Amino acid sequence: MRAAYHEALENSRLDVVRLGALVSDAIRTATQALERRDVVLAGRVVAGDDEVDEMRRRVEATCIEMIWKQQPVAGELRSIAGMLQIVTDLERIGDYAVDIAKNAIKLADVAVRPASVEIGRIASVAYEMLVDVMRAYREGDEKLADAVIERDDTVDELYHSSLSALQTEMQQDPGTVPAGTLLLFVVSIIERVGDRAQNIAWHTKDIYA
Repeated sequence: MRAAYHEALENSRLDVVRLGALVSDAIRTATQALERRDVVLAGRVVAGDDEVDEMRRRVEATCIEMIWKQQPVAGELRSIAGMLQIVTDLERIGDYAVDIAKNAIKLADVAVRPASVEIGRIASVAYEMLVDVMRAYREGDEKLADAVIERDDTVDELYHSSLSALQTEMQQDPGTVPAGTLLLFVVSIIERVGDRAQNIAWHTKDIYA
């Protein structure tokens, strides 16, 4: 039974890594869809959310079963509790990707878009945080987790500067208001991706403490 337990623990850990890869790709793809005005690409992100939800449920079910049947202690319990927290954050990031994709679809037919906001820049930083934090989790790299935590300040700075630029541009040119309003939502969503990546970094540090 212990061999089966350790196998289940490792399989769940691998599922967390796979889920991280799925949502990272979803964020990258949704951002590309926004920048390219690619409705088909955005649709793929929306359609892929079911797989994200299913993988989260699978990890949660296995973790709960391990706690119930095996009553893990110390490091094993931290690992399982951390997985439960991380998959929650990852599933929410998957939802954010869907939100970005849906806004990309709405923006595809908008004639005027604010030009002063670099959505790609803030999205790139948030995406890199997510990729790095999943590597930190996979490899047990606490220093990399610390670096991800610190990088959230950059996302926050870009977020506030983007909000200011959008608000200024919409005040100066009312024609940008429809697109600008949607982009305000997108920038806020991307800022939350950074927050969730930071959460995962903290959970990773707890697991390997």
